[in-house]
Amino acid sequence: MMSRSVRIYLGLAILIGLSVLFLISVVHTAAGASRAAAEGHRLAQAWCQTCHAVEPGMPGLFDRAPSFQAIADRNGTTALSLKVFWKTSHQTMPNLVISPQQADALSSYILSLRGD
Repeated sequence: MMSRSVRIYLGLAILIGLSVLFLISVVHTAAGASRAAAEGHRLAQAWCQTCHAVEPGMPGLFDRAPSFQAIADRNGTTALSLKVFWKTSHQTMPNLVISPQQADALSSYILSLRGD
């Protein structure tokens, strides 16, 4: 049988190990989100900035096209709402056919602009 102090040390070692794994996953996820947002920024510059202001504080070319900052700051803007948006045709926008990875990247960039 294990003594009480050995069980305590073993429990602490397991807790520390799990904490380290959690922190590694958080850092890895944040780095992935940062890469996705950078790719989304690149795509937005290439595809969207003829109509939308894609940079924070940048004026848009057309009043009818909201800035990416305005989209990000809307209460209902979430990763899911943007995913649905990318798959839906819109009268005032060209029909872009983009991959799920490109949609995720654009969404990551837009969400990175949030003023929270």
